[in-house]
Amino acid sequence: MDALSEVLQDFRLSGVNYGRCELRHPWSIAFPQQPLLRFHFVSQGPCWIHTEEQGWQELHDGDLVLLPQGIAHRLASAPNVMGDSLKGCQVTKLGSNVCEVVREGTGATSTLFCGSMTLGACALSPLISLMPPIIKGCDVAGNDPIVGPLLAAMTVEATQPQMGSATILSRMADLLTARLIRCWVNCTGASTTGWLAAIRDPHIGRVLAAMHRNPGHNWTLESLAGLAGQSRSIFAERFSAVLGEGAAHYLARLRMQLAGELLAQNGMSVAEVATRLGYESEASFARAFKRITNVSPGIVRRTISGRMDMDFGF
Repeated sequence: MDALSEVLQDFRLSGVNYGRCELRHPWSIAFPQQPLLRFHFVSQGPCWIHTEEQGWQELHDGDLVLLPQGIAHRLASAPNVMGDSLKGCQVTKLGSNVCEVVREGTGATSTLFCGSMTLGACALSPLISLMPPIIKGCDVAGNDPIVGPLLAAMTVEATQPQMGSATILSRMADLLTARLIRCWVNCTGASTTGWLAAIRDPHIGRVLAAMHRNPGHNWTLESLAGLAGQSRSIFAERFSAVLGEGAAHYLARLRMQLAGELLAQNGMSVAEVATRLGYESEASFARAFKRITNVSPGIVRRTISGRMDMDFGF
């Protein structure tokens, strides 16, 4: 297995919340920046999306838009509709992480299925940061024969809701999002620098895969160079040239990304995380964490990370 495949095999998406929406024109909802992936599936329009970088774009029936970095954006039934229509919607909780959002009125009805997801492995954080701010399902459907049928199946499920439709839609959305991300990786052209170039490098890729597989191991420059099959000097120079930082700094950032995930989402104590990531003491881990993230691990642990109110349940 090549290094990229090894990292991607740990690709797990976990849905945080979903919302099935029936909104009567005119409507407009602003979505703030968040640390999670976000998607919107349009079963029936009208629907437009606005981002600061790309302005207004029309979304058509049966299309899905993925926002890998969860950037701030707005959905609306038309570009000239502003305000916050969510305040006038009836929000009904259908399950632990699914809600129904209804806006009454006399205008045309837009039917949407929206959601937020978190990655199950911090190993993919570098990959997500490289992706474009918006990916539309219709744009990649030609490169993946599964995407088109999945979008069609979601349209049927959303327009003809039956018992368990919300659960089925959420599982379809998880699968479709994973396919879109994998398709983007496969279609991305070759580059000589950056994370994708590094993970595809026959020497550096083996090292990255090992780091991500076991970030708490007592890695040294000698052991990493040995994995790469290179001398220490050649390995260090090549690693920095491709990734723009040294191996030690990359490993420290990787450990702190994982630490933040374990502290905020898994509820582990600071001491447990320190031990898991190979630190000899809680104090040395806390110093390293604050040096890289600018906050103490205790503050992160006390903060509920990455979950939105069910009032914003999509």
